[in-house]
Amino acid sequence: MPLIYFIRHGQTDWNAQRRLQGQRDIPLNDTGRAQAARNGRKLGETVVHPDQFEFVASPLSRTRETMEIVRREMGLPLHGFRTDPILKEINFGRWEGFTMDELSAEDPDAAKAHSADKWNSNAHGGESYAMLSQRAAEWLQSVDRDSIIVSHGAFSRCLRGLVLKLEQKETIDLDVPQDSFFSIQQNQINWH
Repeated sequence: MPLIYFIRHGQTDWNAQRRLQGQRDIPLNDTGRAQAARNGRKLGETVVHPDQFEFVASPLSRTRETMEIVRREMGLPLHGFRTDPILKEINFGRWEGFTMDELSAEDPDAAKAHSADKWNSNAHGGESYAMLSQRAAEWLQSVDRDSIIVSHGAFSRCLRGLVLKLEQKETIDLDVPQDSFFSIQQNQINWH
């Protein structure tokens, strides 16, 4: 398996407010830009030959801007990467924009069902973690060269769950920091 560096996009206002962001195109905030710069500097210290890596981001603006900042901090041209829709965040359907408290008040039955089975439940018109995990597995099998990726929190959970062969609940409960990144090599995860 090729070497993969995985970066979650920097913080957005919706992240700070704990809103279900999903595939809504919410921009980075200043904290998120600082997190992306930190990750770019650290990645620049870690990767010796960045020209040997493919750079790929989710097409959402928060991931594209994070990638541009990372590349700038690595001393690379901002736009030397491609986007891939398979790397998009989980689709929360009509839940996007709600906090869990708001969702509990708005649609208590759906919130209760989600809480009881986070892996298989999905919002009306959205995706479940089970569906996202399938998408992450497809992507992982398609990686054929060393890569630097910018994607999203739920995608990060599913990817690490697959690599580490975790149970569903363990996967969903994984932390998704925005001020550090991890590498995948030989089915091991290392944080930087």
